Amino acid sequence: MPTNMMNYNEELRHLSPAEILEFFSARYPGKTVFSTSLGADDQVITHMIVERKLPVRIFTLDTGRLFPETYELLDITVKKYQYPIEVYYPDAVSLQKMVTEKGINLFYDSLANRQLCCAVRKTEPLKKALKDAEIWICGLRHEQSENRSGLELTEWDEEHDVLKVYPLLTWTDEQVWEYIRENKVPYNPLHDKKYPSIGCQPCTRAVETGEDTRSGRWWWEEGTKRECGLHVRAGK
Repeated sequence: MPTNMMNYNEELRHLSPAEILEFFSARYPGKTVFSTSLGADDQVITHMIVERKLPVRIFTLDTGRLFPETYELLDITVKKYQYPIEVYYPDAVSLQKMVTEKGINLFYDSLANRQLCCAVRKTEPLKKALKDAEIWICGLRHEQSENRSGLELTEWDEEHDVLKVYPLLTWTDEQVWEYIRENKVPYNPLHDKKYPSIGCQPCTRAVETGEDTRSGRWWWEEGTKRECGLHVRAGK
C-alpha cells in the first residue's frame, strides 16, 4: 500500500459521506472511480457525486442477466442526472465458451460453476473498469451482511491495486431511504417488493422479514458468506 494512504481511516472517520467523496475526488481527480450496481445505496452515492459535480468516473457492470427493472433504472438515472455511466460487458469469447461448455444456467449446478459465471460476467470486466484507477468508491455498508460488518472505511485492495472507500459504511437502512425520499433519488422498484439486494435475475430472490439483506443472493448455497468475487478482502 502506498504510504500516503495509510492513515485515512483515522483522518476521515468524522466526515460525512459527501465530505469523504469530496476528499478523495479532490486529491485523486481522474483517478477516483465509483462502481454502481444501481442499488439503493449506490443511487445515493451517485446523487452525491452529481449534486456536487465531483470529478468521479461512474461505471456499472452489465452481466447480461440483470432484471429489466435494473436496465430501466440505468436509463432513468442517466437521463435524470445528465451524467454518463460507463457500462462494461463480459468478454464475448469467454462468455460463449462458458455457456457452451457448462450450460446457460450453470450456476445452479455447483459452487464452482457459480463462481466461474461471476468471474466471467463480473470480476473480469471489473479489471478493465478499474484500469488506471487509484481510488475505488463502493456502496458497501456494515448492515448489509455479517460478512461486511467488519469492513473499515478504507481498505487496500491488493488484487486491483487500488484503495477501496466505503462512504456509507456506517449508515443504516433508515438513513439510506430517508436520503432517497428527501432528495427524490430514483430507485429500483424491486426494493418495494422485498428485494433489498439486487443482482442478476436468476440469482436473486425476495427475502422475508428478519432475513439478512443478502440472503436473497445465491439463496440455494449453504453458508452466509455469499459474494460474487468483486469484494474479496485480500488485504487492508
